[in-house]
Order: sequence, then structure tokens, then C-alpha cells
Amino acid sequence: MIARKFWLDRIHRAWEQAPIVWLAGVRRVGKTTLARLLPTDETLYVNCDSPRAAQEVADPEFFFSRLKRPIVVFDEVHQLPDPTRLLKIAADEFPKLKVIATGSSTLAAAKKFRDTLTGRKRLVCLHPVLFSELTAFGEADVTRRLLRGGLPPALLTDRADPDFYSEWLDSHFARDVQELFGVAKRTGYLALLQLLLRQSGGLLDYTRLARDTGLSRPTVMHYLEICETTLTVRLVRPYHAGSGREWTHQPKGYVFDTGFVCHARGWDHLRPDDCGPLWEHLVLDTLLSVEDPAKVLFWRDHQQREVDFVVPHGRERVDAYECKWSALNPDLKNLRAFRAAYPQGRNYVVVPQAKAPTPLRVDGLEVELVTPTHLMAG
Repeated sequence: MIARKFWLDRIHRAWEQAPIVWLAGVRRVGKTTLARLLPTDETLYVNCDSPRAAQEVADPEFFFSRLKRPIVVFDEVHQLPDPTRLLKIAADEFPKLKVIATGSSTLAAAKKFRDTLTGRKRLVCLHPVLFSELTAFGEADVTRRLLRGGLPPALLTDRADPDFYSEWLDSHFARDVQELFGVAKRTGYLALLQLLLRQSGGLLDYTRLARDTGLSRPTVMHYLEICETTLTVRLVRPYHAGSGREWTHQPKGYVFDTGFVCHARGWDHLRPDDCGPLWEHLVLDTLLSVEDPAKVLFWRDHQQREVDFVVPHGRERVDAYECKWSALNPDLKNLRAFRAAYPQGRNYVVVPQAKAPTPLRVDGLEVELVTPTHLMAG
């Protein structure tokens, strides 16, 4: 198995703050594989998809009292009849025990969890294979990562398999949407998701989404909330400080994986113009991994000038990130407009090619040329 040190470190840091780690991530992203990287002599793995699992944990106190290992993994924990009770007893009655519970949503599944285990858990959200992990996965070509996506089964296969993406979408609806949220209209939900895939990275117009899918606006809003909860769509909201000249309401919607974006758009190869928007997705994955996701925003004014991502720190400092597929002659006029309004903060130009962080002066701005790997190193 491929070691994913960054994510294992995240799990151990989370355990320093709470006894339960909620390991979230979309289906097939590698949650089970990551959990199985923990030392086998210290970890009990429970596959909650198995009918036997419910029998084994029917009496939680008895189950935990007999454990001889300090770590227990409940994979797909929402499949159990009463996962809330099980995890609360683990945290409250066995505080020295370390628990991982995996699931395909950011919060506990709506119908199975009576509360969200406040104070007892920390969230670790596993993303598709990051730029910094490509070498470990034996992938030197970032373009192939953009085209195939970052779910390990799609990235590691020798030949492209278009059926993988269609089958994943079917499974996502059946297991993550219909089963957990009670959505009965498969056609309408998948029509919205396909539309979001084709326009991933753009501004979300809820009225237009409703018109183009034939759904009501409230239904679109409800389905988008499910998409966000199940991590299939990430909403990046605009940054503003109350100026009437800035974008303040519409978020941008990024679907979770570039491979699905390419599949929905019918791309079997990438042209240079395709790579820039897809690269933006890969940079976003890194920022969401190392920053508070709620603070990863974008900036746009009413003159259509836009900075890809901004992250505020404190009251005045705002770091800015421009994603460029090529490091040659980057156009930073939008960044310069942003800095006229918000002068304090670091400026990053994030490219695939930089061997080391490189300070530059471009268009009168001090910027740092970096890759996503450098951002993870701080």
C-alpha cells in the first residue's frame, strides 16, 4: 500500500484534541486504505458493511471492554443501526481509546445520527490524490492526474476506464444520497450534478441551474446542500469587506475531482487551454487540506477582476493565490487590483513547474512562485 504520510499525521494530530476522528471523503477516495495503514498490532478494523458488525457492537460497553488494542476503526460506521450511541460510549466511557469512524459526508449521516458528537470528534477530510503525493503514487505527469482525476482506482489503472466514472455516480446516488438523505428522484439529482461537473469552477446561478435541470429553485438548493455535505461539490464563497464594488453573494462551485469534470465534458485528452481551469481545482485541494476550509475564499469585483483564492489571517492580512498553468509571464493585473484594496498579505503564484519557492517582482508586486507542495510545507 502507498503510504500517505500527510494524512496519517493529520489523524494523529486530531487524536491529540479528541478521541474520535471522523475520516470523511467521497467514495473510493482511499479512506479504508488509509485506515489500514495504521499499525495492525495496535488497530482493530471493523467493516460496518458486514452484517456481523452490528452483532459485535450491539452491546458497546461489552465490546469496548474486551478490546486489547488501543485503536479501533469503524469503516462506513453509518451502516450500523445506532452509530451515535456507539461512538458516544467510546468517547465518554473509554477515553484512552482512539477511534476512527469513516463516512462519505462531512457531518454524520442525516438519518442515522441524532447529534454530531460535539467536543468528542475532529474532522479529517481526505481529498483525492494531491499534487504533493504524485511521486508516491508513481505519477510524474500532472496532466494525466488532471485527466484521470485523483481517486486511486482511476489514477493507477493502466488504461482509462470511462465506465468507472458512470458506475461511481450510480453508487454515489444509491449509497450516499438515496440511502442517507432519502432523495427518490435519481434523474433530477444526477442532472444537477452533471451540470455542476460541466461548469465546475464557475459562479453558481441557482435560478439558471433550476431552469436548465427542470427542478424547482428550492429543490436545487436542497440538492446542493446534499452535494456539499457529501463532499461532491465545494462552495467557495466571495471575500469582501463591505465595499459596494465587490462581489458579495454568489459562490463558485468546484466539483470534487478533475477526472469527473473531464468525463462529463467528454474529454479523452487535454489541450493547454483545458489545463488551467483544472489546475485551479488541484490547487484548491491543497488549500483545503492545509487551511481552515471556511476561510478559503475568492475575490471578484464588479469590473470582473478576480483572484482565484484568498485566505484571510487576522483582521487585516489576506494572502492571495493565483493559479497559473505556466510560470512564463504571468498576468497579475487582477492581483494588483486586489492589493490596492487589501495591501497586507503574501502573494503566491502557484504553478506546477517551480523546483523551489522563488521570490519575484512582477508588475510592481512582490510575489512568490510556488507549487502546491511548497504550500503544504508552510
